[in-house]
Amino acid sequence: MPPSHYGARQVDKAAAAAKPEMGLNHFVRFVALIERLGNALGTLAFTWATVVLLGGYSKDLSLDHDFWYAAAIVFLEAIRMFTRNNRMDYQLFFNTRGAFRPMGWNGLVVVLCFFDVFVILWRKYYMTDMTLLAMVIILATVRFLSGLKLHIWKPLSRATSLWSPLVAILLTAPPLSACINKYTYDGDDHDPYNRWIGLISWIVFTTLLVPVLLVTISRLRFTRVIKLADSILGSKQEFWHRVVINLCMIAALGMQVYILQLGQPTNILVILIVQACALVVVSFGNFQVPAAVVRIWLASLGLQHEYKDDQENLKASLRIFYWMVLGQGVLYAVACMLELFSFIPRRFLVHCGGFRGYWGVKSVDLYYAYALEKCMQEGVLAPKKISLSNFAMDSLNSDSSKNQIYGIQMMPSFLQREPTKAQLLSKLATSTKTVARIISMLDWTSPKDTTIRLYAAKVTAELAKDLRVVTFPGTIQLVSALLDADSGTKRGNLLLDTDDEQEKQDQFLEDGQEQHTVRDVADNQGQRREQLQDTDNLLEETQACSTQQACNDKPNSYILKCWQHILELCSVPKEQLPTDHDLLPALAMSIIESLAGCDQENCVQISNAANLIPKIIGFTRFRHAMNTVDTETQQKLLLKSSLTVLQRLASIGGEIGITLRYKISKHPLLLRNLAETLEYNGSSQELIKLVAGILRNIAIDGNTRQEIGRIQLIIIRLTQTFINGEGTMSTNADHLSRKVTGQALAMLTTESVQNCLIVLKEPEFIKKLKPMISIHGKYIYVAASLLRNLCLHAQPELRESDLKELSHTLREVLEKIIDVEGAELEILIGLSSQICRIIPKDFTEELEGGQIKQRFVKRLIDALNANMEPSAHCPGIRRVILEQVINMVECNYHYANCFNEFRMTEALSVVEQTLSKAEDYKLLLGDAGLMEYSTPISALVARAKELVTDCDSIVDGRISEQS
Repeated sequence: MPPSHYGARQVDKAAAAAKPEMGLNHFVRFVALIERLGNALGTLAFTWATVVLLGGYSKDLSLDHDFWYAAAIVFLEAIRMFTRNNRMDYQLFFNTRGAFRPMGWNGLVVVLCFFDVFVILWRKYYMTDMTLLAMVIILATVRFLSGLKLHIWKPLSRATSLWSPLVAILLTAPPLSACINKYTYDGDDHDPYNRWIGLISWIVFTTLLVPVLLVTISRLRFTRVIKLADSILGSKQEFWHRVVINLCMIAALGMQVYILQLGQPTNILVILIVQACALVVVSFGNFQVPAAVVRIWLASLGLQHEYKDDQENLKASLRIFYWMVLGQGVLYAVACMLELFSFIPRRFLVHCGGFRGYWGVKSVDLYYAYALEKCMQEGVLAPKKISLSNFAMDSLNSDSSKNQIYGIQMMPSFLQREPTKAQLLSKLATSTKTVARIISMLDWTSPKDTTIRLYAAKVTAELAKDLRVVTFPGTIQLVSALLDADSGTKRGNLLLDTDDEQEKQDQFLEDGQEQHTVRDVADNQGQRREQLQDTDNLLEETQACSTQQACNDKPNSYILKCWQHILELCSVPKEQLPTDHDLLPALAMSIIESLAGCDQENCVQISNAANLIPKIIGFTRFRHAMNTVDTETQQKLLLKSSLTVLQRLASIGGEIGITLRYKISKHPLLLRNLAETLEYNGSSQELIKLVAGILRNIAIDGNTRQEIGRIQLIIIRLTQTFINGEGTMSTNADHLSRKVTGQALAMLTTESVQNCLIVLKEPEFIKKLKPMISIHGKYIYVAASLLRNLCLHAQPELRESDLKELSHTLREVLEKIIDVEGAELEILIGLSSQICRIIPKDFTEELEGGQIKQRFVKRLIDALNANMEPSAHCPGIRRVILEQVINMVECNYHYANCFNEFRMTEALSVVEQTLSKAEDYKLLLGDAGLMEYSTPISALVARAKELVTDCDSIVDGRISEQS
């Protein structure tokens, strides 16, 4: 295949994936074009008849033919044009969509009733052509009116649906009795064969009457009847009701044909024609097809009329008129026939678009009606922006709750695939009204709307990544309410709760149970419909399996393969069952996490939301509320979601970040819950990473560090994970978990003697840290920070072996200082400064013996000059350099001369002139400085300058001390 053809095919596949509705759109445009052409011919014919024929040749038109033909056609076209201005009227009377309507479950009942009346009138010799025509008109009118959703029809429709099967069976009795009497009277009444026919006929009638009567009784709204039916048929009683009714109707029709054939064998063709007519009339949804047939019939009759020789102009005018009417009728008929086969592209879209179950089929049907209406409203050549995403958004923006439900149900299907996901999100980004409607659906708290609320939460979770909640007031409160969706009954304090409150709660639960029972009865019909759909799916699967077996037996059979493909296309994909991830609290926490990472103002709204953070923390307990979740998987999911969002909130910078971390850390159960997760042996590395990340972030506050240190289990578990985790590390995620654990330890040991002492309880801790600096590059800076804190705050507890390990680590640290920059340089210089302070002799020997003193001093001065402006990721780099200089000179006064050789005094003067408040903080998050040093950097500059510039006096003082 040429590259150009291959590229074109790839583009086509990408377009089909982005717009699965493309095929249905083409079909809709073609049907709409045919109907619009028919409308154009009808309008032209109406104008031609009124202006040319009735206006110019009214006296020449024959009253026997052309005048009445033209008048009937004009009258019919006037009705169509009049209803065209009203969309609802046009759809009811003359719309192509809906011209045919499935008979439904009651179609056979209607046909049997019609046939019973026909037979009764025929037996009484009242049946004429006009009588049959009147019956057909009455049947069509009743059928049409039954499709109107009028309030007055609801009780009548209920009564008709209940009693019509029984009436249809009872109406078979008179013709059955007359037929049997006539047959036995004309024959030999004493003939046993004749008597057996009559007996068998009445047995068959009774056999049909009894089950229909039982089904009718079981559908009565009496409590005992409902309980009895449920106990016998169970949840599938509606399915069996329909099966019994339809089988009885088919058997009754067959019995009528058989009995009539016995009485008048020559009339079997008339009987079949009448039944066929009844079936056709029942299948009409409006008057589009009958009107098209009338147009074709009248136009055909008019074209057959002969004219006089002096009527050439009239003849030509009438021919033109009749041909336009004939073309209009043919176009309407073709459009209706095409619409009849629209189920093929609709069902294809169900499969290609990822729709499932009954709601998926219904959604595609609604989209088909939406697309056809759009094409009919706009011009033929006008660009039409018709897509599933537009339909879903328009449905959400409508005032119909039913359309809103279908709109929100479709959106998660779009979000499951990348092309349609990007298309939908781009359109939602420009539609504030639609986004507001989706967010408002989070407040659909009725139990029957739980699924809709779930769909809205899924869509909101995607929108939250680029959503500013100030545009949609109340969003955070609605999301917060989702956290209560699966909560059970809370137990109160026995000393605070009263009996009245408990009684109110119990009464509320009882009322909820009663409402639940009523809702179950009200939704029983919908559940039965779903069960019936599942039964149909089961039958389709069975057929598909049989076909698959046949295809395996004959792999080369093209016909069987085509049949299998047809069965797959006709089947409805099963509705996807809810998964463990379909939990409203988990989705709510995902929304909050996305909002926090989107905009700083969102964080302000989250912080101000009442009781939001305590709700989130409530899910951090690993054994949290076992009665509120179904499985351990769901429990772990809620735990992970809560830890994820807490870590995100605790990492926010600026003043709002300080507020959030305070609200998180002050919760009395948070640290206990985090310790429980660390203690649990089944916790994954990801959970440990999340816990460590939370601890690392909230440990920025000094008081919180001390609170964490009081729960020694936390620091012990973090230490063990960081030190002993090398053998269990297998993936990058595991290494990241270990790194975050080390960061948490480094943060916890900052300015905390208590926490440093707990860390040192780990046997040979310093020895285990040494390889991380010399070998493992992934943890070198975390380990260096931890060592620095231990040297600074726990020097008295360091044993001789620990000091030896530090001494052995020093060479690696000094060599790395020469090469690194930025935050890494700040960490390593901070460690080397503390080693210089606690083991100055070893530090001096390393510098002198390694012959790197000159290079090291120059590196410090160059770094000091290169970092005149503090950066957010390493604000303290000049501070640690100053500390290093001070410690070096204090441990060995000869270093002062070395520093002066490289013009340290000038560098210190520049630092003194460019001091920054930011350098007094260990961390900068956003616009806030955190963890302020006790000693300002200005004091360090003064001390370093004093040591370097007064080196001669220092030397004299040391000499006098020695003497």
